[in-house]
Amino acid sequence: MDLHDAGALLIEQIRKTSVLEWTAVAFGVSQVLLARKNNILLYPTGIISVCCASILLFQSGLYAETLLQGYYLLMSIYGWANWKNPSASGASKITRSSSREKWITWAIAGVGWGLLYWILSTYTDSDVSLLDAFVSSTAWAGMWLLAKRKLENWIWLNVSNLVAIPLLLYKELLMFSILTLILFVVAIFGYLDWKKTLDDDG
Repeated sequence: MDLHDAGALLIEQIRKTSVLEWTAVAFGVSQVLLARKNNILLYPTGIISVCCASILLFQSGLYAETLLQGYYLLMSIYGWANWKNPSASGASKITRSSSREKWITWAIAGVGWGLLYWILSTYTDSDVSLLDAFVSSTAWAGMWLLAKRKLENWIWLNVSNLVAIPLLLYKELLMFSILTLILFVVAIFGYLDWKKTLDDDG
């Protein structure tokens, strides 16, 4: 395929992108930009994106990522409550993960990956069970850390994003793959911004 054909295919796929997918993408980009700025509005914005994305992902047979959206919804509510009541939650400022929190994070990712892979390979018709489960479990870990305002959330979320980009392309979800690429880039800057804030706070 030459460059002209690739461009034509891209334009055609953009034309076929549904309003629901555009909405999910727009609010998804807004969410990560707000997260980079450490702004609590990331949560209501993210909830809108999650609701749109869950429908599209289920229709595409990405069942683990559909479950991931449900987890995002729960963690968005949890994180929103934490950030609104920092004295009670301990999420008043950006911090690094403690040793205990690192173990919990690895447990969420590892156990989640194994459990999701078993469910997908046993009970669904998914043809990408291993990767779908990995994307979701590492994102679970990242969202848990984000809710607790931990610096390392960006690392875990980008591990998930890195694998999700080719997976979404394989499933012909072009705009979602572009969104994920944008999220990957923004998350790098989010990590640097949060790290600078953490260093400045001393």
